[in-house]
Amino acid sequence: MQIIGMIGITVLLFAVGAALGRLDFSTLFATAPVAEAAYWDFGGLTDAGPFPLAFLLGAFTIVGFESAANLAEETKNPERVIPRAMVQAVIALGVLGMLFLIAVTALAGDTAELAKSATPVATVITSVLGPVVGKGMLVLVVISIFSCGLVITLSGTRLIWAMSRDERFPGWQLLRRVHRSRHTPVAATLGYLVITQAILAVFSGTSDALFILFSAATLLPAIIYAGTVLLYIVKRKSLPASTGFRLGRWEIPVLILASVWLVYELLIFRDDSFAQPRLYVGIMLVIGIAYLVYLVVTRGRKGLTMPDMADVDRTFDEDSATPTA
Repeated sequence: MQIIGMIGITVLLFAVGAALGRLDFSTLFATAPVAEAAYWDFGGLTDAGPFPLAFLLGAFTIVGFESAANLAEETKNPERVIPRAMVQAVIALGVLGMLFLIAVTALAGDTAELAKSATPVATVITSVLGPVVGKGMLVLVVISIFSCGLVITLSGTRLIWAMSRDERFPGWQLLRRVHRSRHTPVAATLGYLVITQAILAVFSGTSDALFILFSAATLLPAIIYAGTVLLYIVKRKSLPASTGFRLGRWEIPVLILASVWLVYELLIFRDDSFAQPRLYVGIMLVIGIAYLVYLVVTRGRKGLTMPDMADVDRTFDEDSATPTA
């Protein structure tokens, strides 16, 4: 649905914009409302310039592609399917996202005037496609966002249940249970609901809650991605050979590009406007480290070992056969 919606709205913008003669690709290089000299400034220790901040559009868009890996135990032939799904997601998001941004920017008109709008993208869409079609397209965007929310909920619930099954999540004794009649991890789902609603409640009193949550939801995965890449670089020689997906000769170039991009992305968040997202992510990291220390203290080195891959269907069958409290 998300891909269909993006393709539809992008094609319509290009087609209608060309028919109306409103496509102006010179706008792609416009810097207004920022002065051209200041636009290319990379900033200082506590601020980032407009050009570096623009890279966050890519960071906001190409995130969450690893969610497919969270469902690996429910996937047939996951060693082949999951990596390819992740690559396809990144390519699709990158290409479609770039074409959409080009269309919106080429139809922006007076960028200084557009900057006054609280919803510039929606303003461009409705001005080009008209209020009826434009709002209809925005409804598709809302549906796409909702579908993404469902995927995120599924992924988060799956993580909570899997970590609880492996005795790695706080309250695992309760959250690992599977409902006897529904055959679903109801406790983990409700646990996910409580956690997310608590996070939303914390930021409910701030006027820029959406910006804080979006920024934190981009910064935290970037840190996770950076840690994953770093660990892979350190341990790649000692890891067992992959039986499914391989990068082959592209492995080193991909590692270099990923490392450069992640360092650059993380440096953008030095800007003072991201102070609250940094604080939120810092608190989450402290909580995670504290729980890791608890696991090490209570279980020793066993608390650091990864459990073996399990047959999730068999686990569900076994758990659903036992009574729930």
